[in-house]
Amino acid sequence: MTSDNTTLDASAPRLEVDTLIDDPRTRIVVCCGSGGVGKTTTAAALGVRAAERGRKVVVLTIDPARRLAQSMGISELDNVPRQVKGVDESAGGELHAMMLDMKRTFDEIVEGHADADRARAILENPFYQSLSAGFAGTQEYMAMEKLGQLRANDEWDLIIVDTPPSRSALDFLDAPKRLGSFLDGKFIRVLMAPAKVGGRAGMKFLNVGMSMMTGTLSKLMGGQLLRDVQTFVAAMDTMFGGFRTRADATYRLLQAPGTAFLVVAAPERDALREAAYFVERLAAEQMPLAGLVLNRVHGSGAAQLSAERALAAAEALTDRMAEDSRADTHADAGTDTGAPPEEATAPAADTAPSSGRAENNLEATGIVDLDGGKAGSRTAGSPSPAAAAEHETPTSPSAAQLAAGLLRLHAERMQVLARERRTRDRFTALHPEVPVTEVAALPGDVHDLAGLRAIGDRLALNPTATDD
Repeated sequence: MTSDNTTLDASAPRLEVDTLIDDPRTRIVVCCGSGGVGKTTTAAALGVRAAERGRKVVVLTIDPARRLAQSMGISELDNVPRQVKGVDESAGGELHAMMLDMKRTFDEIVEGHADADRARAILENPFYQSLSAGFAGTQEYMAMEKLGQLRANDEWDLIIVDTPPSRSALDFLDAPKRLGSFLDGKFIRVLMAPAKVGGRAGMKFLNVGMSMMTGTLSKLMGGQLLRDVQTFVAAMDTMFGGFRTRADATYRLLQAPGTAFLVVAAPERDALREAAYFVERLAAEQMPLAGLVLNRVHGSGAAQLSAERALAAAEALTDRMAEDSRADTHADAGTDTGAPPEEATAPAADTAPSSGRAENNLEATGIVDLDGGKAGSRTAGSPSPAAAAEHETPTSPSAAQLAAGLLRLHAERMQVLARERRTRDRFTALHPEVPVTEVAALPGDVHDLAGLRAIGDRLALNPTATDD
């Protein structure tokens, strides 16, 4: 028989969320996981809880759905941290929130690392505008850049990052390397070569040494695009080293002891398979993993009643109701033997037609018309069958029927719990060293600070065993 217990195994280490966010040495918390598992909600709930426990927090989201702004009561989030109102600041904490504006962050880098003329040339370049708006990996790279900016600012003592929703598990870790490889790659060096040689010598080098290369590129990319790329590369030449340097610095920051990664997952097979990949990848990259947040876990207030027992009880009630129904049917059939008793014992004379009766009426024992019938008639003064049908009410389900339905619903819930438990146990068996906390599912979506507080309570208290 499958166990329906919903509590974690004693051997599985417990993730102490309050200990993590209360520790002043914890400066960055990165929430990562596959799409749709609740990373944004988890990041926001951690931010509210940490702020109300005395930390000065900024939550950085890369989620384009803007759920974070809605739940925090902010009309709109942008690239500037905005303070969240309604947070209890009695412990001395504050909460700010922001949403990454990828292009604006890229523009800030250009403006901060180039003189005015060169910055304007870069910002107006068509290739740069395409690169900053949607080049593969740019969003993840800019998230790393913004994280580095926030940490260098030192205005907040805790930064919580909601990582980008991406199909590949840890794209935001790969992005600095990918962009750095692109900027340092052979393609860029080829395009930079004329600018580095300069003047007529550069043109001569381009005409003699690279005519075949540029001719091919011109066919592939188009002549105007190639010129835009070359202009962009020439303007960005002095900044390429800065991209690589900052990417490396942010990468080292993520590996530092003050950073903690939280892997967020739902208690489902695919989500926990992704979570296992995250854990293994973080270990390979030497990133500090704090633990696993198992989100939207179902619970029951009657976990001692197993699915099997609930189904058996429901079947027993159904069988009992069927037997009672058959018994009632037999009893009704035994008493319905013909005419009513008063008719069966009536004198024969009463059944004879009376010479003085109205043509449309029968005797008192018969059916009369509704207008002129005798008061002693069985139907006189009574509503017609059609009128009676209009006033009939549907038969309400009996207490036994309701109980059987509730027992079946409970059995379905316990089967879900058992499936979630098996899925979770497979993960903990593969990664017994990873601390885990379970977040009980709420009855509805989170739309406000009260909902975020409820999630924060569940993160810290793990109340799945008593949640309905």
